[in-house]
Amino acid sequence: MAKKTISMGRNASHHSEQSPVSEAHRGVERISSDSSPEESVDMPYEEQGMTENPACYIEAEPSADEQGEATNQAVSQAAGPALKLFQSEMKRGLLTENPVLRLVLGTCPTLAVTTAASNAVGMGIAATLVLICSNTVISLMRHIIPDKARIPAYITVIASFVSVVQMLVKAYAPALDESLGIYLPLIVVNCIILGRAEMYASKHAPLASALDGLAMGVGFTAALLCMGIVRELLGAGSLFGHEILSEGGFLQPILFFSLAPGGFFVFGLLIAAANRLSRENHLPVRTGCGDCPAAATCSMSDKGGCR
Repeated sequence: MAKKTISMGRNASHHSEQSPVSEAHRGVERISSDSSPEESVDMPYEEQGMTENPACYIEAEPSADEQGEATNQAVSQAAGPALKLFQSEMKRGLLTENPVLRLVLGTCPTLAVTTAASNAVGMGIAATLVLICSNTVISLMRHIIPDKARIPAYITVIASFVSVVQMLVKAYAPALDESLGIYLPLIVVNCIILGRAEMYASKHAPLASALDGLAMGVGFTAALLCMGIVRELLGAGSLFGHEILSEGGFLQPILFFSLAPGGFFVFGLLIAAANRLSRENHLPVRTGCGDCPAAATCSMSDKGGCR
């Protein structure tokens, strides 16, 4: 009887020595074994194979720098196609389809006002403003302008903007207005502006038409500026009114470049340079003589055809 009492006492002491934490662990184990997998999150993180509190695994909110970087990436991705379109339009207006050096349009004001670089810049900016505004308005009105009256309508729109630009030049740059003379109001009949209205603005959306006007205006201004710099520097020995070549210097001003023949000479050199820069970097492909109607009488048929 004493042995039995001692063993029971040991068992009781054994149960009493266990900590409350152990009992809590047993209770959690019992609950987790009977519960569904969704309820197993109540298990202590040590028994779930984790070394840290699960709250540490919650993703923190991004910092201000991270949010700014994400915003910049989103903006750059959204602006990527627009930037590529802008670059392609600028390349087209400056080089591949330059209205003066490639399409040979607007040669009258090009040769007349490029005796001074300042006149060239003023004429180019005025034409660019008229191009952008007229292209935008004509594009907005392209569905309501009758087909038979489109040219008079285009000229009316262009003349309105030319009148506004001319009044602005007279008010804020009277010296430039006096230098340009009759060529400023003659922008109304400039074939570059009328041609872009007929070929592009009447068939495209307003934003694309405005971008086309900007590209062509920048190309027109660049061509005028190149001619104006060469002619003023070599013809008068100055640049934008500042004397560069003095009378006793190593290079004397050449009057030839200030006259009409010098203008044609510089114009031809710039056209040759533009053609050279726009040339494709590959040789022309032989097409053969199979589809040529003159193949029977052509002397090149024995040599593989024309290039």
